[in-house]
Amino acid sequence: MSLQQGKTRRWTKSSHSTGNGACVEVCSPGVRLVAVRDSKDPARTPLAFGPRAWRGFVTGFGEGRQTV
Repeated sequence: MSLQQGKTRRWTKSSHSTGNGACVEVCSPGVRLVAVRDSKDPARTPLAFGPRAWRGFVTGFGEGRQTV
């Protein structure tokens, strides 16, 4: 998945999602917003991250941390 902040306006499935239906989708409709949602429940309010928080989340995920 290639997320470009402010340019990824459509929901995009994570490349780390598996085929078991447990999928995470992200979009970035604005340069100061990255939204994350569960593909099984798209009507639910997504999580919203600012650029700095998003970088921390992705870095922590890549390092295998359970909490960021």
